[in-house]
Amino acid sequence: MPSPTLPSKIAILLFPGFQLLDAAGPLDAFNLLSNQHTLTLYILAATLDPVSTQHWQLDEQGSNVAPSIVPTHTFADAPTDIDMLLLPGGMGARGPKGEENTGAVVQYLKTLDLSGAGSIKHVLTVCTGSEVLARTGLLDGRNATTNKRAFNDVKAKHPQVNWVAKARWVVDGNIWTSSGISAGMDLAFAWMSEVFGEEVAAYVADRSEYERNVESGNDRFAERWGAV
Repeated sequence: MPSPTLPSKIAILLFPGFQLLDAAGPLDAFNLLSNQHTLTLYILAATLDPVSTQHWQLDEQGSNVAPSIVPTHTFADAPTDIDMLLLPGGMGARGPKGEENTGAVVQYLKTLDLSGAGSIKHVLTVCTGSEVLARTGLLDGRNATTNKRAFNDVKAKHPQVNWVAKARWVVDGNIWTSSGISAGMDLAFAWMSEVFGEEVAAYVADRSEYERNVESGNDRFAERWGAV
């Protein structure tokens, strides 16, 4: 059954080197959802400059195929009426500039009430976005998952979190975490089903011509990348 109070204000938090599909996959689903339910999207970043997906591995390779997204607000002037937060991951959160790239995100998250008792009712992470969230301490003692290729590194870095290796996505209270990259689309539709109803989620997925993974606890990439 749909939630009695439907969210209408969605915010995504960006940092340099975020993974494009982590953001674009769920956002496209929400864009289609907005044909039926009135939604507003806030794109938050440290500054209003376009945020590029370029990261250190691309730099080392000499590649430049990195699109950018333009923020609507900075963390300093972010709206206070956000219902749901979406946090992507990406190689920019790791490597030599990982802490620098995500520092403003972590500090902003620490200023928010993410318990579900305030205006923000849901927090969704894609890929290593859960590792960024774990830096705030919010995932301590909770069940969560993350990108399976990075799984063992993330688990070692945050042993206080109960990382679920086989999960495609995990729901613990108001926190929804998902596996790598494309798993964000499965997460988006699972959340949509929970909040707006399965009929709505199924319609939007079909309109996207997307074949959903509906088994939250069965991610084959856990074996592929050695998480189990």
